[in-house]
Amino acid sequence: MGGGAYAEILQPRRAELLFLGHASEHHDSGKYAPWLATAVFNKGINLTYTENPEDLNKENLAKYDGLLIYANHDYLSPEQEDALKDFLERGKGLIPLHSATGCFKNSEWYIQTVGGQFASHGTGDFKAEILQPAHPALEGLQEFATWDETYVHQNINSDINVLMERVEEGHREPYTWTREEGKGRVFYTAYGHDEKTWQNPGFLKLMTNGILWAMGDQVKAQIAALEIPDVSIYDEQIADFTKRYEVPRIQEALSPEASQKLIQKPVDFEISLFASEPDIQNPIAMAWDERGRLWIVESVDYPNTFKETDGQANDRIKICEDTNGDGKADKFTVFAEGLNIPTSIAFANGGIIVSMAPDFVFMKDTTGNDKADVIETIMTGWGKSDTHAGPSNLQYGFDNKIWGVTGYSGFKGTINDKFWNFPQGIYHFSPDGQDFDYLASSSNNTWGLGFSEDNNVFISTANNTHAAYYSIPAKYLQRAFPVAEEGETAPPFTIQPIQKIDGHYEAHAMTPNLRQVDVVGGFTSAAGFRFYTARDFPKQYWNRIAFVNEPTIRLTHNAIVEPHGAGFREKDGWNLLASSDEWFGPVHAEVGPDGAVWVADWYNFIIQHNVFVERQAPSRMVLPFTEQPHGQGNAFHSELRDTNHGRIYRVSYNKAKPYSPVVLSKDDPDGLLAALRHDNMFWRMTAQRLLVESGSQKVLDGLYEIMGNSEVDEIGLNSPAVHALWTLHGLKALEGTNEEAMEVAIKALEHPAAGVRKAAVAVLPPVQKSVEAIQNSGITADENLNVRMHGILALANMPSDERVGEMLYKASLRPENGKDDWLVKGIFAAAAAHDKVFLQALEKENNTETPGLLKRLKSAVENEKYELGRRSLLPYSPNVAGKELTLSARISGRRNEKPLGVIIAHGHKDNGYSFYLKGDQLYFEVIQAGEKYVAKSSEPLPDSFHATAHLDKDGQMRILVDEEAVAHTQAAGLFTSTLSPSVRAGRDLGDENNVGEYEGDFSFEGNLQNISLELK
Repeated sequence: MGGGAYAEILQPRRAELLFLGHASEHHDSGKYAPWLATAVFNKGINLTYTENPEDLNKENLAKYDGLLIYANHDYLSPEQEDALKDFLERGKGLIPLHSATGCFKNSEWYIQTVGGQFASHGTGDFKAEILQPAHPALEGLQEFATWDETYVHQNINSDINVLMERVEEGHREPYTWTREEGKGRVFYTAYGHDEKTWQNPGFLKLMTNGILWAMGDQVKAQIAALEIPDVSIYDEQIADFTKRYEVPRIQEALSPEASQKLIQKPVDFEISLFASEPDIQNPIAMAWDERGRLWIVESVDYPNTFKETDGQANDRIKICEDTNGDGKADKFTVFAEGLNIPTSIAFANGGIIVSMAPDFVFMKDTTGNDKADVIETIMTGWGKSDTHAGPSNLQYGFDNKIWGVTGYSGFKGTINDKFWNFPQGIYHFSPDGQDFDYLASSSNNTWGLGFSEDNNVFISTANNTHAAYYSIPAKYLQRAFPVAEEGETAPPFTIQPIQKIDGHYEAHAMTPNLRQVDVVGGFTSAAGFRFYTARDFPKQYWNRIAFVNEPTIRLTHNAIVEPHGAGFREKDGWNLLASSDEWFGPVHAEVGPDGAVWVADWYNFIIQHNVFVERQAPSRMVLPFTEQPHGQGNAFHSELRDTNHGRIYRVSYNKAKPYSPVVLSKDDPDGLLAALRHDNMFWRMTAQRLLVESGSQKVLDGLYEIMGNSEVDEIGLNSPAVHALWTLHGLKALEGTNEEAMEVAIKALEHPAAGVRKAAVAVLPPVQKSVEAIQNSGITADENLNVRMHGILALANMPSDERVGEMLYKASLRPENGKDDWLVKGIFAAAAAHDKVFLQALEKENNTETPGLLKRLKSAVENEKYELGRRSLLPYSPNVAGKELTLSARISGRRNEKPLGVIIAHGHKDNGYSFYLKGDQLYFEVIQAGEKYVAKSSEPLPDSFHATAHLDKDGQMRILVDEEAVAHTQAAGLFTSTLSPSVRAGRDLGDENNVGEYEGDFSFEGNLQNISLELK
């Protein structure tokens, strides 16, 4: 063997195994493959899972050293058979497992190659006998007992080398064997029916040995040459990866080079280090400027060091540059320091906006030395009571606003003279801090936000919602909507403004050490939701796979997002990266300027935030200590929280085209227009931002030219036209005075690309010409249901006329709309905004009694009702001006204690109302222009009752208990203006602005159910 060939053989690397399973719970490959992946990972084997037999092609199989089949696929095409023959001829390994002997019955070659075919089985406990203990596939293996299917085979190839036999009543059934097929090797075992075997240490050792033997000696030598670090902390082999184990010790930190040996990446991809300690520490977020330079946010103060109490602010924003083109950062510039727990940055107006609770801060360098010399607070009020539940993920959106998310620390304060009080959710605002709007509430602590190339918005949250779709602003969906009656057509599920769409619970860790407080084995701290929005990766990634980090179990997940009606659903795409290094902590993954995916590795043994709870996460099963003092960031304090490490990686595709660096400038409009056509959304969005910031009207012709291109790409997009439309919008060319811009946007309503049509209807101004254009385009009946939803929703902001009512009426009659709740709620949102013309359209068609969706829409539009939870807040204050009020709830005591507290409150001490229970009396207080009116019950209340309060059109105030009047008084009349703060149930504000006569927020104690507010 020549020296060159030998060197190639010994090129250190991890081995690659393709696991072909199937979508069935019988022989549950989707459940067991992750267990095997974890078991073989530290032996240097990367496992890639698929359920698609189409992956058995020459090009794909050439990427792998071994193919494991555990499935029940019947048919093997001639092309697939040829691919398998070629695979083995190349010296690769075939590992058919259990039911694989029942696969591909049409292929005699396959049956002979495997060495036999399934004939029948019983079940039972047994222990197969080892015949060849010296064989490498049985090295170190002891005979093991398990319950399994007792396979009997037929068509057994005479040349199989039997390693193990199952003995039953004198019959010796070959149960594990090997074969050689050309230059390739075949390893088969009949073990493997269910978890009783898959969680057996002997079986996992047998599989590990067999896989390595089948892959061949050359591959084993390459794995050995890699010198993979041993990071196991347990003395005994772990076989049940669904259990927790006491933690005996802590793995030591690894160098970046050693850590990379324990990171799985996709086949045909490379991972390279861009920056690491000591140059950077604790990177919590990152972004790139218009010159393609990486900016990182470092937070060593996270989670428990507060400048307010500790007097310390140790965090920094740093610019990292590669000045010599070798792929590694060699220049580091501190742009800003003395910061305290910054969590994200977004570029705007020549500087950056930083989320840093309690503030959002604008920073800018005006001297050209890359040092911030302008630092301005643009808003304050972000909660800091829990630092992993604060604001994050700031990014520039298609609508030329800064978008972000926040966790349950929420916001309470005044922005531009308007008071806001909201919990976790999503928001956006203009780059100058104006036009703030809270869009919708999420279900939990939220640290992920992403945009698809056609401007659909997604988030991830903690605690088992790693994929959610934001579709309709919550202000449109606060009102109650009737459920379908029995027998009526109805959607299969009811959507929320932010709808959970994830299709699986499990995350696929490569380590058994799950440092998780809850959602064990799943997504307890999902961070990020960035789509692959360039064209350097293979096509299956384009605008389809989003990257969600789960640092507690050391991975970056591939979330496959696919259309589902007018919305979307997520499927399990396994991982982009996964590691068994217990310090690896990806917290941010995003497509960079070069089309690679860049990953910020927090690199810290302790990632989790919350104190461990014995009943769900005993600390001894998670960390090797039990003391958990509470820090002021609501995180447990530990000296093990590291502040010395941090890495930035690039994940690139081996076959990607070479990257040509780009530098953009607001002073180069031609370059910006060219960048709008770039195949990487980073450059398109950056160009859009700079064009809008320039305010130049000279680029309009160039934008018209881009929008005039009616081509679509391989996945049906025309992304440059989408950005051109939103650039027009940002340049204020679509405010109704520029006729040419208006005509170009209207023409885009009929563009072949669905995303362009969606953008066009979104940017149209609220004028009569837009209504006419929407009607003429037919977009409210668009064949793409997502575009249809947004077309209908756009009507909510349009002037109200009979054409709007007619379009909504027709939309309500389309059968497919009634089966999709995204469309149902879109129609309802627009119909509620245009109640008069919608109801007029029904009357005009004499169709006011039609059952089904139309009947429910009519009821919901006519009856303005809000349903509240026991501790809830309506994000948007309903307009009570000139409307009668009806407040109601079901109330009872708890544990022999009388109920008391706020039922519903709205407004403040000078203008508002409160319905509450105090001292066994119901109070209904109305305050108008500083004058207080109080109705109060006097008779003893039942143990359980239905309470109602009314403010009638003549100003009469009434309280009813079980529909019997118990109190009344007279107010000045109805309210004459909107009230703020918004409606809250179960408690008041808790400060000097409380509406009623009580202390604190007067939280309700007892049972409080069926709370509602009706306006008429």
